[in-house]
Amino acid sequence: MAVWRNVLLLERPHKVTLEAGGREARTIGWLNELKLRVVSAVLLAGCALGALFAGPAPFAVLVGLVALAMCWEWGHLVRRGGGSDVSFFVHAAAVMVAVLTATVVGPGLALAVLAIGAVTLLAMNFWTGPGVSVLGVLYVGIPAVALICLRGSEPHGLTAVLFIFAVVWAGDIGAFAGGRLIGGAKLYPSISPNKTWAGLFSGVIAAVGVAVVFWSVLDGVPFGYLISCTVLLSLAALLGDLAESALKRLFRVKDASDLIPGHGGFMDRMDGMVTAATLAVVIGLAIDAAAPARALVFGA
Repeated sequence: MAVWRNVLLLERPHKVTLEAGGREARTIGWLNELKLRVVSAVLLAGCALGALFAGPAPFAVLVGLVALAMCWEWGHLVRRGGGSDVSFFVHAAAVMVAVLTATVVGPGLALAVLAIGAVTLLAMNFWTGPGVSVLGVLYVGIPAVALICLRGSEPHGLTAVLFIFAVVWAGDIGAFAGGRLIGGAKLYPSISPNKTWAGLFSGVIAAVGVAVVFWSVLDGVPFGYLISCTVLLSLAALLGDLAESALKRLFRVKDASDLIPGHGGFMDRMDGMVTAATLAVVIGLAIDAAAPARALVFGA
């Protein structure tokens, strides 16, 4: 008994030390990852805001570059087991021509270009998963055209796109903080096991806070409309996030790519923006097709 007691006394501190060392290593690893994510996020946000304030043309260039990266990520994700490299070039060409058309002519003809690209990919990949190839043109192209359409709708294009950015970013930060600090019941564990109901409500509340700030600095914006619009956009961003998570789970990958250190790929960062921007332009065009940016922000 004395021998076993001595053994236990010797082994127990050693085991505790190993466990403490493991926790410390995990903590350091998490902090390093967080720092990388923050630096990448700040740089991306700086580029986005710089292009946004520079004007419609520089903003369209940035949207085109991000869209091109997303085209590559989509093909890399969904056509790994079939299709051809030509599909990427058709996908990218359709989106780039649509971006240029939206900038120079308008959204109507740009959507027609996307439709032609989708039909072309349907024919090319008919026997190797046409649905996901066709969806890729629309998934990347429509929000790109939407953002360009809103930014080019002067004199309120800057405000409209800045509002969308602020709502989506605040919702992301609020959801992350709420999920980490509060936790609780999972939102949709079979698709995204880390998302919680607390995160959802925290994200919406953070987005509403952004709406209050915009309402306080803009004259003539109906408070009830802006809050309602913000809630819809934040929920749309959440659905976009879940949809991209479902796509990645379908193809059994963690991230769309590793192009952005600490964040995965552009599809992983733009998932909420894809749906929020699409809904935003629909709201703006439905209220006033001649001035969608003003209509989105002012509700008239």
